[in-house]
Amino acid sequence: MLVLVEGASDERALRVLAARLGRSLDGVEIAPLGGAGNAVAFLERNRGRPVAGLYDAGEARQFRRALGTEDLEAAGFFACDPDLEHELIRALGPASVEEVLAEHGDLPRFRKFQGQPAQRAVPIERQLWRFIGTASGRKLAYAEYLVEALDLERVPRPLERLLAHVAG
Repeated sequence: MLVLVEGASDERALRVLAARLGRSLDGVEIAPLGGAGNAVAFLERNRGRPVAGLYDAGEARQFRRALGTEDLEAAGFFACDPDLEHELIRALGPASVEEVLAEHGDLPRFRKFQGQPAQRAVPIERQLWRFIGTASGRKLAYAEYLVEALDLERVPRPLERLLAHVAG
């Protein structure tokens, strides 16, 4: 089984969550696309292989075109609304995400970020999302940290559905 994800952070989150849930990814190849725009070409190169995946909700049109179907879930593709980081922030809640930031030494930087004029009127969930994506390597690291902190009773639906589809 080939699992398509948009980027390396999605792959990291999926692997960490599978391990936490005791789900085997034996026989599963996870392939970061480097963006949804690469889905059509990637699927063409891998025609004939069973595929599944995660995608950002705003990229549904690209995946429908690439897969030739309107029913992406039936094809094994699950939407993160609007993306994986938002799904994880919602599942954890802002206070828990701030605890994770503190554990990894980033809370003071986040507080400074929150004080920027452009961030002052922005909801905290959006601030957290933006902060996680601002520094090189932070998005990849926090994909793991947030999944590690996740209450397994609150796994975001697209991750839960994808793992149920592909992992034993």
